[in-house]
Amino acid sequence: MYEYGQYCPVARASEILADRWTPLIVRELLAGVCRFNDLDRGLPGISRGLLAERLRRLERTGVLRRSGTGGERTEYRLTPAGQELQAVIDVVGGWGARWAFGDPRPNELDPVVLLWWMKRRVRHDRLPARRIVIQFDFRGARTGSYWLLLTATDVSVCLQHPRFETDVLVEADIAAFYRVWLGRVPLGDALRQRSVRLEGIPAFVRAFPQWFAWSPMAEAVREALTKKRSSGHSQLAANA
Repeated sequence: MYEYGQYCPVARASEILADRWTPLIVRELLAGVCRFNDLDRGLPGISRGLLAERLRRLERTGVLRRSGTGGERTEYRLTPAGQELQAVIDVVGGWGARWAFGDPRPNELDPVVLLWWMKRRVRHDRLPARRIVIQFDFRGARTGSYWLLLTATDVSVCLQHPRFETDVLVEADIAAFYRVWLGRVPLGDALRQRSVRLEGIPAFVRAFPQWFAWSPMAEAVREALTKKRSSGHSQLAANA
């Protein structure tokens, strides 16, 4: 852990939180992800060794506690100190939405990560009693077919055909669907522009938008866009 050698709360906090990947690990933990493999799935690009090291550091500094008997039974839970970081992540996310967030870069368009995020944001209480199969056919920078299997108690991401009949087919440019998920473009606008198309059982097609809570950052992104349109603010060079 890098030490700044300054007796200052900002310096001390930065020693714990400012390392690469650490804020995103905290973001995942705040979202309720508690297993190592699930953290790894939500953070493509991080090595498993680095993830393990960051988790050990957060444990040593009192941000999280580890429980279980080891291996897949191990769980990582935020301590009260870690839970307080929700406000920090919200502020950082809001600032990013206002000043550093544009259209997605090609290397950010990962369909598996997108479906993994969607899996965590399903509104189970709004689902019908039966199993729902949603097929996603992505085109554009990333192409391929993927599936979500939704029930009242569980959601599965499938990279191969689940051998169940599809109830809702989502055909979308993947960049467009990311924009919808993050709140940059309303789903209705994407449907009218035909960058996203929904087909299937009519009642399920109509209900599809209500089955997801969408991204936790969507509201901040929408607010930032509204303010930018009214004030003419430009983004920082991070989007260059």
